[in-house]
Parts: sequence; C-alpha cells; structure tokens
Amino acid sequence: MKKSDDYINSIHRIGRFGAIGAMSFMLGIPAIISSIYNIWPRLGDVLKVSSGLLVLFVPIAVSEVISYMPILGSASYITYITGNVLNLKIPCALNAMQISGTSQGTEEGDVISTLAIAASSIATMLIIAFGVILIVPLTPIFSNPHLQTATTYMLPALFGGMFLPMLMDKNVGKYEVKGKLLPTIVPVIVILLVNKYIKPLTGFEGVAMLVVIPFTVLTAKLLYKKNIITMTPKDTSKIE
Repeated sequence: MKKSDDYINSIHRIGRFGAIGAMSFMLGIPAIISSIYNIWPRLGDVLKVSSGLLVLFVPIAVSEVISYMPILGSASYITYITGNVLNLKIPCALNAMQISGTSQGTEEGDVISTLAIAASSIATMLIIAFGVILIVPLTPIFSNPHLQTATTYMLPALFGGMFLPMLMDKNVGKYEVKGKLLPTIVPVIVILLVNKYIKPLTGFEGVAMLVVIPFTVLTAKLLYKKNIITMTPKDTSKIE
C-alpha cells in the first residue's frame, strides 16, 4: 500500500510541475513577445474575442475531465498537456488495457494507461518533428484530395473498431457488471430526440455532456438498486 501511495503522490507532484511548466510556456512566450514589441492587446478586445470561445470550450473541458478521468487515471496530466485527447490518447489507453487484460479503475489499468499514453506522446512528438522537417516535400501528398477524404473517416473507423469490444466487456475494476450499458440507453435516446426535434446540439456538446453525465449516474444507481444491474466480484479473496 505504501508503494502505491508513493507512486500516486509522485505522479501528482510531477504532473503539477508539468502542468505549471506547460502553462508558463503557453502564456509566457506571448507575454514576452508582447512586452518586447509593445503590442499588448486591449483587455476589451481580448474579452470580446474570447467570450464566445469560453462559452463553447469551458463546458467541454469540464465534461471531458469528468468523463475521461476514469479511463486516463494518472495519465491525465500528460494527456491534457500534450493534447489529442479524444482522437489519440483515449484510444491508446483503451486499446492498451484491452490487450493487457486490465480494467479501468484498477491500479494495473492505471499503470498500463500511463505507459500507453506516455509512449503515444513520445511517438506523436517524433512524428510532428519529422513532419515539420519534411513539410515542403510532403505538401503535395497532404494536399491530395483522396488523402484528405480518407482522413475524415479515420476517427470514426478508429472508434468503431474499439467500441464493439468495449460494449462486450463486462469488467469494471474488480467487478463483473451485468447490464453495464443499460444506463446509457435513455440518455442517448434523449440526446438524439433533442438534437433532432428541439435544438441541434452542435456547439453545445460540452453542455450536453454536463447534463447527461449526472443523469446517467443517477440512472445507473436506480437500476442498481432495482437489481437490474448487478456487480459480482471477480475474485472475492482479493477484495476486503
């Protein structure tokens, strides 16, 4: 237990330093350039431009942290520092846990997720570095209309291939859950109906997630109390 606590504490310590360092670079470099060339923007202009973006992205950011944290675990720090959360880091973490036979919410799954996302971040930085170096000779390839069309299907194909195994997997931490997906049925139907007949949710995805997440949790709790959803320990000898 002490080793586990030491590991978690070290992850938090390093992650906080990394997050502060990343924010310092992202905000410090523009601040230094603005100071050197005396081109500070007016506060009113900043608020005017950013207010619409904040309304859109703050709910998305909050909902992503709440919904992705159980998958990412300790890797949340490096994930949000390096970016590409939905289209790269989440699939890497899920795929790594599936291959290794570990589950979300366990110490083993947390370690596997961290290793997978760290490897993904290193590979991404190397690819970006090569892309910057080779941007000129690769421009004709990247601008090929056939390639641009194919890239629009990459993310749906990636999640489609991972969604079916996730649907079939009944493992949740140290438990095997029967009826795992039942709490998602009603929220999905409600979202589809609202998007179709009341108001399109494009641009309001973060707000929708903030509403759906607690609704799904309450639905799961109700179904669990009614014994429609059951949880069975996978190994009772290891559960205190």
